[in-house]
Amino acid sequence: MMNELFRKRIGFPLEEEISFANLDQVLERTALALPFENVRVMNRSTIEFTEESLKEKILDRNEGGLCYDLNSILYLFLLENGFETRLIRGVVFNQTHQKWSETGKTHIAILLRNKGRQYLVDTGFGINIPLKPVPLTGVTVSSRNGEFRVQKEASDHGDYCFYFKLKHKDKEWKKGYAFDSIDMVHKLSEINEIQHIIASHPASGFNKRLIMTRLTERGSITLAGNSVTTWTDGRMEKDEIDYTRFRKLARDAFGLNL
Repeated sequence: MMNELFRKRIGFPLEEEISFANLDQVLERTALALPFENVRVMNRSTIEFTEESLKEKILDRNEGGLCYDLNSILYLFLLENGFETRLIRGVVFNQTHQKWSETGKTHIAILLRNKGRQYLVDTGFGINIPLKPVPLTGVTVSSRNGEFRVQKEASDHGDYCFYFKLKHKDKEWKKGYAFDSIDMVHKLSEINEIQHIIASHPASGFNKRLIMTRLTERGSITLAGNSVTTWTDGRMEKDEIDYTRFRKLARDAFGLNL
C-alpha cells in the first residue's frame, strides 16, 4: 500500500521497477510533488511522529513537510523497494549568520548503500536538493538544480559535510550541513524529539513564519511570510503579497489549504 500510494503521489508508474539506475527520476518527481512546508508547525498541530501518522499526512492528506517528514517517507518507500537505506542526523549551517545551527542535529537525511558504496540522498533540504544520490567520496554530482558534493570532513557535528552550488544562484560553494555517518535514527519515534525542537526552539527557522517551497519544471516557487519568490529559467521575480493571496497561492501552487 505504501509503495502504491507513494508512486501515485509522485506520478511514478506502479509497474516500473525502481533501481539505482533510475533513482534520479524518483528524486526528481518527489521534488516536484512534495512541498517543503511548515504549516503544521505554525498551526501548532503537529502530532506524534509515527509511520502511520506520516503516511496519513503525506499520502492520504497530500501535505508536504519538513526534512524529517519528506526524507522519512522517502526512506520507507526506498526500503519497501529493496534499497539498503538508513536515516541519519545532521546539523545545518546557517548561511545568514555563518555558523552552525543552535538547534543541533535536527536535519534528517538518508544514507543509501549500493554495490558497496555509500550515497547521501536528500529530498528535504528546501530547494537546495541534489535530485541525485551524492557519493560520500567528494565527487561532484550535477543536476538541473546545480552542483553538489559530500566531503569527508571531521567536525564537532560529524564526519562528513554536504556542499551545494545552486544553478543560476550561487557562484561559490555553500556549506549545507554536517552529518555523522554512524549516528543513525534507529526508529521513527526518535524523530519526535527533533519535531519538538523545530517547533519550540528559539533558534529554529521554522516556528516564526509560514514557509513553503518546491521545485517546478522550470525553476522553483517559494512563499515566505509576506512574499512570493519565483525562479523561471534562471530569472527571479519577488513580490510582496497579503495573506489572501498567500492562501490562494498555497492552494494553487502547493495544494495546501490554510
